[in-house]
Formats: sequence, structure tokens, C-alpha cells
Amino acid sequence: MPIGMKELLIILLVVLLVFGAKKLRTIGSDLGSAVRGFKKSMSEGESEETKQIRAEGTDAEFPDVAKGQSTEAKNDRKV
Repeated sequence: MPIGMKELLIILLVVLLVFGAKKLRTIGSDLGSAVRGFKKSMSEGESEETKQIRAEGTDAEFPDVAKGQSTEAKNDRKV
């Protein structure tokens, strides 16, 4: 059962009463900085992976005939 707008407002009011406005601002800013840090580290990790892959060189080269299969058998499978 989805949460409606009324339920969401009630939850927000209870949280406001429990923590207070000043504490909620602090929690919000801390949460925002944590999300920004997480996104930054994720993007840095992706860029490092890309650099590492490019640094490794060219792709592996495989011979045309692998493990005793002839080129005719390969052509039959491609059709």
C-alpha cells in the first residue's frame, strides 16, 4: 500500500517535533554532503577503472582456429 500525501505530511511533522528545526537542518546538510562525497568517489572510481583498462594495452588476439575447430565449422555456425 503506497504512502499518500497525508501520511507523508504526518511523518514529517512528527520528525520535526522530535528533532526540531535546527537539528533537521544539520541532519539535512550532513546527509547532502555524504551523498555528494559518495557520488564523487563513484565518479573517481569509474575514471580510475577506465584509465586502468586503457593502460593495459590492446585487446587479446585469438587465432582463427580454436581448439581443433576448422574455419568451415565456424562459418556453419555463423549462418
